[in-house]
Amino acid sequence: MKEKDSKHRILILGATGFIGAAIYRELCPYFKTFGTYRTPNKDLKKNKHFIQYNVEEDDVYEILEFVKPSIVISSLRGDFHAQSIAHQHISEYITTHDCKIIYLSSANAFDAYSKYPSYEFDKTLSASVYGHFKIKVENMLLRLPKKKAVVIRLPMVLGVHSPRVREIKQHIDEGTAVEIFPNIIMNVTTDIKVTQQIHYIINRNKSGIFHLGSTDLVHHDEFFKDLVEQITSKKVNYKQVYTTNEDRYLAVLPKFNKLPKHLQITSSKVLEDLHK
Repeated sequence: MKEKDSKHRILILGATGFIGAAIYRELCPYFKTFGTYRTPNKDLKKNKHFIQYNVEEDDVYEILEFVKPSIVISSLRGDFHAQSIAHQHISEYITTHDCKIIYLSSANAFDAYSKYPSYEFDKTLSASVYGHFKIKVENMLLRLPKKKAVVIRLPMVLGVHSPRVREIKQHIDEGTAVEIFPNIIMNVTTDIKVTQQIHYIINRNKSGIFHLGSTDLVHHDEFFKDLVEQITSKKVNYKQVYTTNEDRYLAVLPKFNKLPKHLQITSSKVLEDLHK
């Protein structure tokens, strides 16, 4: 194991969720890394690097004072109002301490636009409650001094154990229909690639807005049919869902903050990585 970098103390909020846990696994060997978990867990309670935290009931400021992080990574889930208050408290802490935040946002910050893919400095606009909430937190954090905030907008994040892949496998096992959206054009990524990209952003002390999706775009239905073919040779039922009569983009592409080639990914590589 590499000797830990004493420069950073990292706090991952939501470290037992799908993406949060992947980030913890990536960073833990290199940095002094702490994480929060929501549901009571005997094993995690014994682990001095994990702290129980319920966003609806607990004050995040207490955890910040205890951990004294130099970087907070937020992959929180839960009640939107409670999350907004938590991020307000995090902002206040960051303003008065030597600390920055890496916030995991979503392509849904642009879900009111449908004609084009979205780039880092495009105006955000959402038609969904989830997207509206993400924009609210983004705007709050982007008011911090420039070097103190990283906003990462993610497309659909997949992994061998991701909720979406598990759900598809369950449909296959039970013989129920897999939902596909023929008119959605999107990009995708994997949990492993996102964690490598975050590690790079930390090492290079980057700040600003990053779009961390595949460099190419795919139709939702074609991508998931290809994925299902990798999982099973059985005949699978599909339920085609048309939310619109025309193609609709839900994709985040980088134009300004591009990462090095070895940290980029294509949709075909996503499929390949899910096949391992």
